[in-house]
Amino acid sequence: MSNVVKPLLAGLIASFSLLCAGVAVAQANDPAAPAMTDAEKEAAKKIYFERCAGCHGVLRKGATGKNLEPHWSRTDDKGVKTEGGMLKLGTKRLTNIIAYGTEGGMVNYDDILTTAEIDMMARYIQNVPDVPPEFSLQDMRNSWKLLVPVDKRPKKQMSKINLDNIFAITLRDAGKLALVDGDTHKIWKILDTGYAVHISRLSASGRYVYTVGRDGLVTVIDMWFEDPQTVATVRLGSDARSVDVSKFAGYEDKYLVGGTYWPPQYAIMDGATLEPIKVVSTRGQTVDGEYHPEPRVASIVASRLKPEWVINVKETGQILLVDYTDIDNLKTTSVASAKFLHDGGWDASGRYFLVAANASHKVAAVDTKTGKLAALVDTAKIPHPGRGANFVHKQFGPVWATGHLGDAVVSLISTPSDKAADAKYKAHNWKVVQELKMPGAGNLFVKTHPKSRHFWADAPMNPDRSIAEAVYVYDMNDLSKDPVRIDVAKDSGLPASQAIRRAVQPEYNKAGDEVWISLWGGKTDQSAIVVYDDKTLKVKRVITDPAVITPTGKFNVFNTMHDVY
Repeated sequence: MSNVVKPLLAGLIASFSLLCAGVAVAQANDPAAPAMTDAEKEAAKKIYFERCAGCHGVLRKGATGKNLEPHWSRTDDKGVKTEGGMLKLGTKRLTNIIAYGTEGGMVNYDDILTTAEIDMMARYIQNVPDVPPEFSLQDMRNSWKLLVPVDKRPKKQMSKINLDNIFAITLRDAGKLALVDGDTHKIWKILDTGYAVHISRLSASGRYVYTVGRDGLVTVIDMWFEDPQTVATVRLGSDARSVDVSKFAGYEDKYLVGGTYWPPQYAIMDGATLEPIKVVSTRGQTVDGEYHPEPRVASIVASRLKPEWVINVKETGQILLVDYTDIDNLKTTSVASAKFLHDGGWDASGRYFLVAANASHKVAAVDTKTGKLAALVDTAKIPHPGRGANFVHKQFGPVWATGHLGDAVVSLISTPSDKAADAKYKAHNWKVVQELKMPGAGNLFVKTHPKSRHFWADAPMNPDRSIAEAVYVYDMNDLSKDPVRIDVAKDSGLPASQAIRRAVQPEYNKAGDEVWISLWGGKTDQSAIVVYDDKTLKVKRVITDPAVITPTGKFNVFNTMHDVY
């Protein structure tokens, strides 16, 4: 395995080598599976990792997406056995699903993959999946690069840039991160990162930007330099999604924790240097009492109430409260919730963390003060909140919102408050108090700001182009009104493209008077960031550049540091 994991190439090539190159895999193809050449298998592995594994899993057992194993069977609590699988569906039906998507949140790929690639993927998922290699603490240490030691870094900020209003923007398929000045709307710096950075997180001080790519590469960028620099990198595994620093008083930025989809584990590192310290596996029993070989680490957040991280394990449905005061003798509280945990965010008080158990159609709320589950809230199909959104509802008081991949609504959940004036809302707590109608399913992110009366929602995963290229803005003074539809693709002024340009992830600036939308085009199409005035809903600026390739997630420094959403 050392031949695979020693000094890896950056980006997707590195991750792909971990998954595929020179590694013995457990595979015994079913004679009934469609034939594939070796070249087709290699090409299909790469596409599956880039496009499919995040929702369906490396082993294809499903989570946000359906189970994609060639054959599966399950027995319910009444003893009724059900069988299915990709072989049962067959190539023709699978081809149609991949090409045209589904109303349940599966995006269409007819504008992303060629007809030959779609046919190839339909045949590939009818073959037995490969089992990728493991990744140890020593493998992490072998990959670790300290590019600028701490004593060689600036002692103070060297530029006059307003760091609080910097936006860290993922350039997905380029494997880069753009740092854009929110005051001037100009690109400050574009840096190499891992492939398809899933999130950017900020240090407690606001100095460092931490990124994690879907290829498992973690970078830390120091914004105190006149020209921002990557000061350290490390690889967590072959597929990753989340990182966060330690934030409790006295432990600010001392540690960084990162979770992987493969192998299923989380790792603790030095916060300033990324030197690997500890790796902890998440394999184990689900909340249903069954063993799962691939319980992936989804979202991770840091509590400010205790020296703990909240680590959400997707397939098992376990929420782990990890006490980092003694790394050698780690103390962990396991809170059972519901399967297929994904993204989530804090309520307005910062006490409760709400996370989507998306394929279970629930939101789990954990009370980080007591270390217990506060509620399991039934929602519409496949909630996908991102961080969610907090605001005070005129009728129901404090609420936290989530959109849905599989249903055309936004759900508003009443959350507790210690304020005496909010006691009258207690009967509504942990209930969906209102559903805001969307034009279709496929929402990924919702967002508002304490200084705004608008609530923004996207729908980039909807197969209807007219829906996917727009965002929808609700007036929180009157949520009975239909949302205003904003055609982001049209507003960008870019020439029409054959590929859908998906409008994704509204993000406010620090002041709360601008909303930035990524217009996510194809690899060869010009993309853009479209900036709107939050009061007038009119375009203020279109940020475009040949280097702005497939922009997706955006993270304003101040709002990310202080969990403003």
